[in-house]
Amino acid sequence: MSSQQQQNMKKLRMILKELPSFCRDFFRGIEHTTSVLTRIGYAYDLRLFFEFLCLEIEKYVGTAQSKITLDSIENITPVDIEMFLEYISLYSRPETPEIEHQNQQSGKARKLSALRSLMSYLFKNGHISKNIAELVDLPKIHEKPVVRLEADEVATLLDQVESGETLTQHQKAYHKMTSLRDTAIMTVFLGTGIRIGECIGLNISDIDFQTNGFRITRKGGNQVILYFGDEVQKALADYLAVRKSVLAVPGHEDALFLSLQKKRICSRAVQNLVKKYALGASPLKKISPHKLRSTYGTSLYHETGDIYLVADVLGHRDVNTTKKHYAAISDSKRRMAAKAVKLRDTPGEQLSDRD
Repeated sequence: MSSQQQQNMKKLRMILKELPSFCRDFFRGIEHTTSVLTRIGYAYDLRLFFEFLCLEIEKYVGTAQSKITLDSIENITPVDIEMFLEYISLYSRPETPEIEHQNQQSGKARKLSALRSLMSYLFKNGHISKNIAELVDLPKIHEKPVVRLEADEVATLLDQVESGETLTQHQKAYHKMTSLRDTAIMTVFLGTGIRIGECIGLNISDIDFQTNGFRITRKGGNQVILYFGDEVQKALADYLAVRKSVLAVPGHEDALFLSLQKKRICSRAVQNLVKKYALGASPLKKISPHKLRSTYGTSLYHETGDIYLVADVLGHRDVNTTKKHYAAISDSKRRMAAKAVKLRDTPGEQLSDRD
């Protein structure tokens, strides 16, 4: 188990201490089918639900969420859950009342899915007599167009990461220390379609330059080899030439990408650096690490036309997920098809035929 996985396990255990005791059985039951990051997400969502019950629903007010019992779960109604979904549209947590949080439909759907999973587990194992969460409809999510970078924007982005010319003077001072690292991170995203969690979890020992591949841990815990091309190989080699001379904090010695504090870089830091550079390359597009993954997936499909290969490389369990996001590239071919068939010859063409 990597140091990052160990830290995530500790984080999950800390959250579980706040939850009702029966939640531990649920998380133990899904351990072999989910990644630790997925379980942490579930834990946060469930904590918010039980916190809501203890703050807003009269029959639970005054109860510590860790003391909620299975009998209490039996008494939850669909209306309670609908009130929860309304509540999380805009709310503050007790320890930080000055900070307001919001959830759109997708966030509400994810939290309801976590609650459904918990109640489904409890129902199947005979702990409760019904799963009332299934009676609450998932919020309707409106499809958004997939945001991706065009080829010229990709080239501009990488140029700006290397040069730092669009950064502020304050940012440029740090850029001198991080340019090789940032270039390697951006190149890995754009050249492999890696997920952010997989990227920050990379270790030096995971890389094999003999085969141009690195070992990653996918969602669900499966380990696979992700292969990369020459541009990624060069960016990684340039960065490693400097990285190997850095004395990392104990416990982070094997981490590939380090923060300025010489610890394994976190997902928030990676999100911020992508946003920082992307503003200069494409100011009208909100680019995130996931958008860089979408850019890679689209480019791979455009070059190969093989949706199953794209699904495999990106680690999608269901090829329909891949089709939904990346097969839209065929729209350009549809437009070409619309112009390919002519119903009438133009006057010029008719004259040339007669001649």
